[in-house]
Amino acid sequence: MSAGSQTVGNSLPERVRAERTRIVGSIYDHTEEVAELGSSAILAQIPGYAGRDGEFRADVHEQVTRLCRTGLGALLDKRRVTAADLAATRRAAVRRAQSGLPLTDYITAFRLGQQAFWKSLVAHAGDSPAAREATLSMVLPLTRYCDLVSTQATHAYLEYQQHQSAEAGRDGRDLLECLLGGTMPDRGPLLATASAHGIGVTNPERLVVVTATVRGSRNHRSGEPSETEAPHLVSAALARTAVNGYRTLAVVRDPGAPEIVAVAGLGRTGTVEELCARLRHTCDSLTGEGITTALGISTVSAGIEYLPRAWQEARAALGLLPDGGGVMALPELSPFRYLLLSSDETARNLVDPRIARTLTDDQAKGAVLADTIRAFVAADMNLREAADALRIHHNTAKYRLRRIQQLTGRNIRTVTDLVELLVAIELRATPRPVGREL
Repeated sequence: MSAGSQTVGNSLPERVRAERTRIVGSIYDHTEEVAELGSSAILAQIPGYAGRDGEFRADVHEQVTRLCRTGLGALLDKRRVTAADLAATRRAAVRRAQSGLPLTDYITAFRLGQQAFWKSLVAHAGDSPAAREATLSMVLPLTRYCDLVSTQATHAYLEYQQHQSAEAGRDGRDLLECLLGGTMPDRGPLLATASAHGIGVTNPERLVVVTATVRGSRNHRSGEPSETEAPHLVSAALARTAVNGYRTLAVVRDPGAPEIVAVAGLGRTGTVEELCARLRHTCDSLTGEGITTALGISTVSAGIEYLPRAWQEARAALGLLPDGGGVMALPELSPFRYLLLSSDETARNLVDPRIARTLTDDQAKGAVLADTIRAFVAADMNLREAADALRIHHNTAKYRLRRIQQLTGRNIRTVTDLVELLVAIELRATPRPVGREL
């Protein structure tokens, strides 16, 4: 939404601002009545809404109520409405599309809801000159708000319809299966679908595979997406996340146990760093909408034939994430860090008991010895630079290294022993793998 989509009204005379606050507050206190007026008109006058069950009717009433409170609350708080404020509206649009409601009926519903709102505004305003001026001052911001709501909802509705289109969905799924098999279609609709997603249009090809699962979502009656909606919302969000000017190919592969797989082309100028940053933003946005998502991101593949391996990489990365979800991007990991993250319980059991006891005791005392080893490694075994990084005296750092050698029996200046100590330290700091099967 543009910055001007909600005018805060600070430039108005004090008497008009006070009257505006009174009017908005009065309507806000009667939001349920406004919502009842609007939802009743919608259910009575629009064929697509007639004859629906009680849950559907309650959902319509809830959404009208939410829209009224969002717009009025922004006016009361003197702030701009943002697209994030309308996440529930976009989810409601998806539910209407899922229910088979025609788009024309859905747009008409917004018009009837707006009519009910404006009638309530006039009724609560009164006839005083200040009230009329205050009412006029709200026409522009509320009109912009209504336009924003209808735009966001319509886009979400159409996006879901496009995503769910039988023919488009079949082509996308068939194309993905080809790509994950390491082959590129050479003709027909699948080749056109690939080109539409920026796949096969550059040479050399640079592709990244993303695998996602939904780790949790709340019921839509509380304003959050249901378990059946969430995978499709995640897929739609991934489709919007791209760095090559095209939509990313994203498919829900198995509706029974949903795995969302996306193939993103970097194009000629896109970077994997930029893609990973955008995917993290997408994951955060989904979390804000009530969908806990886990994303595994492969390394960059230099051609279609490498996509089967990239898919396995993405799945492996996904398996390293905790139950709370998040993003595991292999391009951001060093080989050392990946090995630590993918280690099993056996690696921890192989740590020498003397080292394990030392680190346990050190952790209870603030982990100063572990921090000293890390700083020593980061300084390329230069003790003075390590001491400077830790902001301690050179002799203190020297004492700590001697103490480590006494307790562990390892020579801190021997590469093999130093690596063993560093691995033991990082294993303690690395979450245990969840062992999740996809």
